[in-house]
Amino acid sequence: MLESKAVIGESDMLQTMQLDALKYAGKALDEFEASDSTEIARFIKKEFDKVYGPGWQCVVGTSFGSFVTHHCGCFIHFGIGNLAILLFRGGATPQADTGRFVTMEAAKA
Repeated sequence: MLESKAVIGESDMLQTMQLDALKYAGKALDEFEASDSTEIARFIKKEFDKVYGPGWQCVVGTSFGSFVTHHCGCFIHFGIGNLAILLFRGGATPQADTGRFVTMEAAKA
C-alpha cells in the first residue's frame, strides 16, 4: 500500500486516472526493487497503455528534470518515498491537434 504515501506534485488528470497511476506505481514497487527504476517505469507505462490506450511515457528516478509536451488531461508528477514518477501521454506532432496539447514543466525531482 505504498500508493497511500504518494505525494502528487502536479497533475491535470482526472482523479480516477490519478488513482490508477498511484495504484500501478504501488504494484510496481511491490514487484520490483526501488532501485530498478526502468522496470518500475515499464510496468506503469504498460498498464496505462492497456487501460488508456497507447502513447504513455513514464520516467522514474531520484533526480531528473523534465520539460514535456503532453495531451491535455494526461500528465502526473508524483513521489513515493525517495522516488519521483512522471507519467504522461505525449505526441510527436502537437501541431496536428493544437487544442489538445499543453506544455508543462515538471518540478525538478
